[in-house]
Amino acid sequence: MGKDGEPTWKQISVAPQKASILFHFRRNEDNTHYFPTIKYQNEKLEFQNRNATLICNEPAWLLLDDVLYSFQKEVDGKKLQPFLSKKFIVIPRKVEETYYQKFVAPLVESFDVYAKGFDIKSEKYNPNPFLTFTELTDVDAAPQLFGTPAARLGNKLNSTATAGVPSRSNKILFNLSFQYGSHTVNNNQEAKRISVNVEKTQDSYIFHRLIRDIDHEKEFIRELSKRALEVKNGKAVLEKANAFSWLNSHVQELEQMGFTIKQTNTSTKNYFIGEVSVSVGIRENADWFDIYGVVKFGEFEVPFIKLKNHILTKNNEYQLPNGQIAIIPEEWFTQYIELFAFSEGEGELKLRKHHLTLVNELQNGNLAVVTMTRKLEKLREFETIEDKPLPAGFKGELRPYQKAGYNWLHFIKDYKFGGCLADDMGLGKTIQTLAMLQYQKEAGAQSASLLVMPTSLIYNWLNEAQKFTPGLRVLNYTGTYREKTASLFKHYDIILTSYGIVRLDIELLKNYYFDFVILDESQAIKNPSSNTSLAVRNLKAKHRLILTGTPVENSTMDLWSQMSFINPGLLGNQNFFKNEFLRPIEKEKNEEKTKKLHALIKPFILRRHKSQVATELPEKIEHTTYCKMTEEQEHAYEETKSFYRNKILKNIEESNSVNTQFMLLQGLMKLRQIANHPRMADANYEGDSGKMKEVIRMTRSVVAEGHKVLIFSQFVKHLDIIRASLNDKQIPYTYLDGNTKDRHKQVERFQTDENIRVFLISLKAGGVGLNLTAADYVFILDPWWNPAIEAQAVDRAHRIGQQNKVFTYKFITKNTVEEKILALQNKKIQLVTDLISTDETIIKSLTKDDIESLLA
Repeated sequence: MGKDGEPTWKQISVAPQKASILFHFRRNEDNTHYFPTIKYQNEKLEFQNRNATLICNEPAWLLLDDVLYSFQKEVDGKKLQPFLSKKFIVIPRKVEETYYQKFVAPLVESFDVYAKGFDIKSEKYNPNPFLTFTELTDVDAAPQLFGTPAARLGNKLNSTATAGVPSRSNKILFNLSFQYGSHTVNNNQEAKRISVNVEKTQDSYIFHRLIRDIDHEKEFIRELSKRALEVKNGKAVLEKANAFSWLNSHVQELEQMGFTIKQTNTSTKNYFIGEVSVSVGIRENADWFDIYGVVKFGEFEVPFIKLKNHILTKNNEYQLPNGQIAIIPEEWFTQYIELFAFSEGEGELKLRKHHLTLVNELQNGNLAVVTMTRKLEKLREFETIEDKPLPAGFKGELRPYQKAGYNWLHFIKDYKFGGCLADDMGLGKTIQTLAMLQYQKEAGAQSASLLVMPTSLIYNWLNEAQKFTPGLRVLNYTGTYREKTASLFKHYDIILTSYGIVRLDIELLKNYYFDFVILDESQAIKNPSSNTSLAVRNLKAKHRLILTGTPVENSTMDLWSQMSFINPGLLGNQNFFKNEFLRPIEKEKNEEKTKKLHALIKPFILRRHKSQVATELPEKIEHTTYCKMTEEQEHAYEETKSFYRNKILKNIEESNSVNTQFMLLQGLMKLRQIANHPRMADANYEGDSGKMKEVIRMTRSVVAEGHKVLIFSQFVKHLDIIRASLNDKQIPYTYLDGNTKDRHKQVERFQTDENIRVFLISLKAGGVGLNLTAADYVFILDPWWNPAIEAQAVDRAHRIGQQNKVFTYKFITKNTVEEKILALQNKKIQLVTDLISTDETIIKSLTKDDIESLLA
């Protein structure tokens, strides 16, 4: 549009070539004159006061005498606009320094400039890279590091902690710049090939027009990238540990390439950068492994033991004698934490011999130089274990795998290690142990051995000892009227007692030095803080042994408690074990930690499954029998389910996890009871139960065919209902729960009396310690989370001495929580096969979806 508001009518043309522009600065005593000149085809273009128009500014297009001009170097039209109507601009002397810095210098970078009264010097050098580092504190907002204007970034990164706020550094900021001669160029500037620096002299100015070698700069950045330091806008941020690990690995190589690497003086700490190395030696002594070593931080040598507290507390800053702070490499915390956690001694480090596996790991990982006798290498080579003859006084035979177990017991005893014999139920842990104790007697053992067990197993041990080792003198140290004197023990070879008695008589028992202390069903000490655990740890013995089919029932802490009894210190202290193993394994499902724990305990646990060793066992056949609820039963079930479902899901929404777990357990218990028989939950219920009808029908069929059956339930109430029904139908039976006094008589009647075909057993009271090979049918009436508990029940019948196939029937009520539990067993209990079988931890790990599924 023309200035008069009418459309322009004149025809214009576009200049076929681009014009060039030259900016002139003339400095005199009072001021500086500034103006541009334009040339087109080497001819000066007169444009001032000629009604020229800037059609647009970015980039500038100039309309002059009906010709439209563009420029070789894109210039902002605002720089030309003032000169359309004036010859020059005057820059007063009082503002010239600021004007030169902020306006003239960028012009010199991008355009041709003619100067009079000051100098412009073009300079060219090779770039020298400078990599500086400083610590960032928690008040430096990490998200603002990138993508912000350079000025704001610089201010933020250079700021100190706010007054009153502690400055806790946890990250390191790297800053890349290049030095050209005496000039430094920050890499966060755009990659301009020319960079201008203004120098004020005594009476004038010098503009240093630095011609940068951008390609060379990029090559240095690529070298950093090759070494995993990604520089963006001249900066990179790493976690402190990673930063110093990177520096220690690359500083020498980078310096050889021409990098200058140093810490900025804004950091509060003076950090050491340089070569870091560690050398560790382990030497076998008579009873220990001695650990020695040296850590090198550049010229400084530090004894390895000095790092102990730093590694255990995960403090990676170590102060050197010159005051510098050295950062301990992150990998050392993983590589050496067990070594420090398991070691003993203050002025020197020592490891007990049972940490051989850890020593081997350090050696195999090239983390330590190990010197030890070859005989220790045998520990993990079960094939080379010396074959020990059976003692003359042992009456009976050991199957090949039992003989191997007997040899293994001698092996760990000879090396003064504690052991855990963890064979499956029914494989003869008792007989292997008795054979070893008989050997000890014949080898001249000077003191008695103490066997601690649940009271219910005393009878079994007495019988087995009388049968296989009749020459051993056995004292039954139980009962109210026991003679409480340790002087009595010298007349016996074996002292049988219960965990309860040890708890009561520990002050007496701890003063006797036993040959062996053996814990049967050692899961009794799974709670390390229980009075029972504390008591047995006070017992003194030359050798320690535990027997269990389930070394882990509820948590990996069960394992710590038992392993710490047989080999104190093997798994470190309780707090260390929780942090390094229990939480990673149970909460994070960390496979590496599971493997590590397995490797530590493996040499001291001998575990054989029936499927591996007892080929002479008859085939075991398992069935699941599904039972339909009666109408009355289904009504009671649905009513209860709806009540708890609404209550629990509402509670989940309110996030009260403790109450949710309690309500879930309470609700599931009610539903399980109703799935068995509603009378268990409501004494006034008068209807029938579908499962009850099926159990009685199958029991009558089994008895009629001449078989014997074990019927297990977790509920004594359930057994009471079954008893009443058996009485009505005049079917004789034996019975055992926690209140049964004549336990061994009930077992003997069932085993020997042909008229007794049914044995009702409470799972809690009869799940261990019973030998019921007369039965060839096992009924499991109520499933629960832990299949290992059910397997123990089946093992009462499916064990050595069984001549028949064992049929197992698991009774499941259709369309109830029992079916859901069966499905969740496979989904939720992977830990059973690794380390853990659990009830409580499964409840805690159920998701909202799991709970909705259970109560659907």
